[in-house]
Amino acid sequence: MNSRKVVFLFMSTFIIGTTAGTLIGLILDWQTHINDIANFRFGGIFMLVITAGIWTVIAQMGFFAYLTLHRLGLGIFGSVKLWNRVQTVLIAFALFDLMFFRHFLFAEEGEAMLGYTVMPLLLLAYGWIVAELKARDTGNRQAFVPALFFMVVVTTVEWIPALSENELTFILNAIVPLLVANTWQLLVLHRLHDMPNGVQPSIAMVQAQQRERNEERKDEQMQKKST
Repeated sequence: MNSRKVVFLFMSTFIIGTTAGTLIGLILDWQTHINDIANFRFGGIFMLVITAGIWTVIAQMGFFAYLTLHRLGLGIFGSVKLWNRVQTVLIAFALFDLMFFRHFLFAEEGEAMLGYTVMPLLLLAYGWIVAELKARDTGNRQAFVPALFFMVVVTTVEWIPALSENELTFILNAIVPLLVANTWQLLVLHRLHDMPNGVQPSIAMVQAQQRERNEERKDEQMQKKST
């Protein structure tokens, strides 16, 4: 990773995450923002952009922190297989804590815990899809668990300030830029590694690289069928 790739990763993540966060903010309070625009008041939209940008930067900090943690974990446990097992246990703990502590802190008297399982299950399902894409795209099944850990555990840690408020709009305004930014960072990193260092990265180049990978997979599948 040279400086061009790092700058591209930072800027593209910031733009994509902030855009997604701004859009979800507009959707959640559409009528208010439409009225503001009609009256030439843009303070609310400006605050949406700032808030989405802050959550995106938090996602970027979490990503680089996890890259450091991942290297540290590999060094401590000595093998990918053992480190992946540790991460699997931590994923289970994070999902349980996301359910249990929200119920413990915010549930009304007599309220069942079942309703608090929806959020962790949705996060797990989304993280599973992204991790599967990562493993397929890299051709490395060992990448599945680290990707799932990042999407579940790291995203949950980044999400804590919003979760502590227990207000649905705030929670959604936070999770959308976090998930979009984390997904982009995770799925674009290995593609940046594969690009020549002398080339200026771009989103169009990333898309072209993905199309090439898809064509290669189709060719491999055709060859397997023919044999």
